[in-house]
Amino acid sequence: MMPLLGGFLADAYLGQFSTVLASSIVYLLGLLLLTMSRLVPGLKPCDSGLCHEPYKVHEVVFFIAVYLISIATGGHKPSLESFGANQFDDDHPEERKKKMSFFNWWNSGLCCGLLLGVTVIVYIQDQVSWAAADITLSAVMASTIAIFCMGRPFYRYRKATGSPLTPMLQVIVAAIAKRNVPYPSDPDQLYEVPESDKTRMRLLFHTDKLKFLDKAAIIDDKQNKEEEKLKNNPWRLATVTRVEEMKLILNMIPIWLTTLPFGICVAQTATFFIKQSTTMNRKVFHNFIIPPASVFALAAIGTIISITFYDRLLVPFLRKVTGNERGLKILQRIGFGMIFSTITMVIAALVERKRLNIVEKNPLEGSISMSVLWLAPQFLIIGIGDGFTLVGLQEYFYDQVPDSMRSLGIAFYLSVIGAANFLSSLLITLVDHITEKGGKSWFGKDLNSSRLDYFYGLLAVITMANLGVYVFVARKYSYKNVQRTTMAVADCCKGDSIEAMA
Repeated sequence: MMPLLGGFLADAYLGQFSTVLASSIVYLLGLLLLTMSRLVPGLKPCDSGLCHEPYKVHEVVFFIAVYLISIATGGHKPSLESFGANQFDDDHPEERKKKMSFFNWWNSGLCCGLLLGVTVIVYIQDQVSWAAADITLSAVMASTIAIFCMGRPFYRYRKATGSPLTPMLQVIVAAIAKRNVPYPSDPDQLYEVPESDKTRMRLLFHTDKLKFLDKAAIIDDKQNKEEEKLKNNPWRLATVTRVEEMKLILNMIPIWLTTLPFGICVAQTATFFIKQSTTMNRKVFHNFIIPPASVFALAAIGTIISITFYDRLLVPFLRKVTGNERGLKILQRIGFGMIFSTITMVIAALVERKRLNIVEKNPLEGSISMSVLWLAPQFLIIGIGDGFTLVGLQEYFYDQVPDSMRSLGIAFYLSVIGAANFLSSLLITLVDHITEKGGKSWFGKDLNSSRLDYFYGLLAVITMANLGVYVFVARKYSYKNVQRTTMAVADCCKGDSIEAMA
């Protein structure tokens, strides 16, 4: 949830470049501190190889390092992605098309990093030491900071324009203050920025939804006498563009809520799916044993496959068929990925049922005779779903927020995953409490005494029902409608000093 704070600070005060650079340095400090907690004698967990109880000083240093990394991630994730997307101009046709591919290849890069993390880094942790893995990660982070800074003269920068939340509050206050003012007969009578100021920002067309907010842009007869004074008081009079930006945020709430069940399914891949792999036969290729965490690489592979297929084959084909430059609308892409989450939970339930049947036939040996590759379909399919839904969510929240909230938009996407993890834990606790009252909890002391197949089945039902709600909400949604100008969307410039832009 930290990206909500980091994204806000980047958009409002620090600027994206400065936020990325500062958070990267904090991230590196966290990694270095984590490395020191394994190497410095006074900070090690204990003197012996196996620690029954680590020293208190080690615990303190370890958690400080972890929280530094967490705080840094809050600034790094939303700012870097939005900064990358801002390198493309929405008002330039060719650049706009390239920007649509940016999020696909951005996530392909993330998945490649994930593959290295759950294979190479995990192997170093298991076969060499945790300290060696921490040193490797610190070196990688230091090199990325150097590479990022090398591109400084070539980037486009967006100026920080102050809190993006203030204009929204002004719209609400103005609308409430003029709640009794009648609507004008023609929406063109609503107030917009003067003609001389139109090149300074992208303007939005008026929409008929949430009409109550339109009252913030009304100048009634009584106020006409003080029109010039009102124009300088945004708490009494808002522009149509500001009103429409407020509508955009309110319209996002149902979409945000209906994507949470998908996030709950994704949360299982890094928890119960990995836990299942620890009970199965992980020997492959001449008795090489796959580390449990490395099984997660299958999800990354599924995502890379789906993104490549979508960007290189599906989008060009759909552009010709539908005439839409995106191929699929953003919300259609998200909904298509949600179908895969339901399929994943059904397959996961069937595989877990098979594993429990093996355990029931041979309780002593358990499911060690069952290959871990039985989990491959559920990892691959949820990865394919990620390529549609998660990438679509990034594009949606970046594209549909006001221009002044691009980093915060990416933070909204990340908050879906964060909130979904909280909801997953809450759902598990609730199901555990209810089923325990019924006689036997679905979550026992170990997986062999649990009924994860029932839980996966429950998630399949929840996601299927939610998909119906999502389709209803998505069909009612109105996309951001920009008045195209010759002005670069990012209000970008090259070569200016960072201090002037921040």
